[in-house]
This record gives sequence, C-alpha cells and structure tokens, in this order.
Amino acid sequence: MRRTNRVRIDVLTLFPEMFTGPIDVSIIQRARKGGLLDLRVHNLRDYTHDHYKTVDDRPFGGGPGMVLKPEPIFEAVEALADASTKVILLTPAGRLFDQEAARQLATEPRLLLIGGAYEGVDERVRTELADDELSIGDFVLTNGSLAAMVIIDALTRLLPGALGDDQSALDESFSQGLLEYPHYTRPAEFRGLKVPPVLLSGNHAEIEKWRRQQAALRTQSRRPDLWKKKTQ
Repeated sequence: MRRTNRVRIDVLTLFPEMFTGPIDVSIIQRARKGGLLDLRVHNLRDYTHDHYKTVDDRPFGGGPGMVLKPEPIFEAVEALADASTKVILLTPAGRLFDQEAARQLATEPRLLLIGGAYEGVDERVRTELADDELSIGDFVLTNGSLAAMVIIDALTRLLPGALGDDQSALDESFSQGLLEYPHYTRPAEFRGLKVPPVLLSGNHAEIEKWRRQQAALRTQSRRPDLWKKKTQ
C-alpha cells in the first residue's frame, strides 16, 4: 500500500461557508500549516452558467424535493480532478465509513469529496464519476458537508506527523478493531474512587496486558458487533 507525505482534498459542496471554523482549528489546522494536508473547498454554484446559478431540478417521474443536476458536478470534477484523484460521493447509500476506510483514504494522494444535498444527486454522477461512495452512518443529514468534515478529520489524524505522537493513532478506538481501554490521570484517588493499582505499578508488561483485557471487555459489552467481527 503506497504512502504519501501530503494529501490534497478537494470538497465540492453547496455550503462552503460551513467549513469555516472546523478546518481552521486543532489537528486539521496543524496538518494544513505543516504542509501535510492541502484542503480546498469549492462551491458547486461556481460551475453553473445561468443567471440563477441553478444546481438542482425536479426529479423525473415525480416525487418530493429536488435533485442535484449532473452538468455542474461533471464540469467541476473535470476541472478539479486528475488521473491520481479518487472521487468519492457522500451519500446515505454508500458503504459505511469506518477506521479502516479512513486508513485507506489516508494513503491516497488526492481525494475529491462530492457532498450531496436535497433528495440526492443525479444517478449519472454515481455511475460515471464516483470511484467510491461513503456514508458516515444510518441517518440522514441536511447535506454532505458535515459528512465531509468527519471524513477529513478522521483521515487527517492518520497522516504521519499530524498528531504529536504517531503512536496515538495506533492506540485509539477502532484502530485494532476494538474500543479503546479506559484512561486515568492524577489524582490517584478522587472522592474515594481509586485508579486501578496495575496502572501505578510501573510494570509495563502488566499494564499492557490489563489494557488489552479492558479493551476486549469493553468491546464485548458495548459493541458486540465489533467483537464478533474481530473474533471471526
């Protein structure tokens, strides 16, 4: 699997203003300033040619709502993507985005995320432009901008150098197919609640063993679906 030291992500959205703030703070900001992430947000309306900047129309066959038209999306993708770009359509019908998907995307040199809106996008966008389709969960959002932010944040954390300690990305929930073990910090006793003695022992082998056991127990009780997948 190839690695790259720098990832470019283009986002095509009807609501670029939603990205103001989330992409300018925390780890995403650090990755951008450090040259690890080249993030560019594009307004779909900039790829229209009529006076009203029309991006949607009524669905053929009738029904409620509006559907995003193919013309501006095709024109935008053709202008923004090159041969190395992986085009991803964000849609409730896509495969579930998870930590493994984030790891895969973090190895891509260029991504173009298409954020859906209204009743969705013209099917020809899916069949002719999209290399993959992703959903962040079994629920419906007003548009794909929030989903794009979630995906950007998750994969940015996996870029070498994005976190203060790259080991953090290996120990987090889902990284090993399990939920993360419990954490404690000072004081060692708070309101009669004590930190497990093993964490104070200085015995790193026993601490690691305890953490593995706790991660397994937590996953079995809280996410039996993950546990089943892990142990298959």
